[in-house]
Amino acid sequence: MIGMSSCRTRSAVTARALAALAGAAILYAAPVSAQDGDRDAIERGRQKFEYMCEPCHGAGIGDDGRAMLPGTDALRIKYRGTRPALLTERTDLTPDALRVFVRQGVFSMPPFRPTEITDEEIDDIAAYIRDTASRR
Repeated sequence: MIGMSSCRTRSAVTARALAALAGAAILYAAPVSAQDGDRDAIERGRQKFEYMCEPCHGAGIGDDGRAMLPGTDALRIKYRGTRPALLTERTDLTPDALRVFVRQGVFSMPPFRPTEITDEEIDDIAAYIRDTASRR
């Protein structure tokens, strides 16, 4: 039997996670086509995405032999086809939405501190994702 203290702790964690998700949901933007934009930001974003995001959110087979990488697979299950599982196919993620997910973490994705990835780098990643998705 689970102790009362353990139940309260789990409830508090669940409530915080649901609040974070609800807050993040309002940060989604309507699909936007990437403009020519800042090519330097897009290139910096590509490099940072490949280093920080692609190991979990890329396309292809993971180290464990699964058909998709863990972040991509989790989003495939979560969205059930209503949104692309691959981040580089998403046109609706704003820099603010990415910042919420990166800073707070979500489900199995841990939070990242500003010393690990800066807000400017998140903006660059968002520019790269928008640019890549708009070219599909």
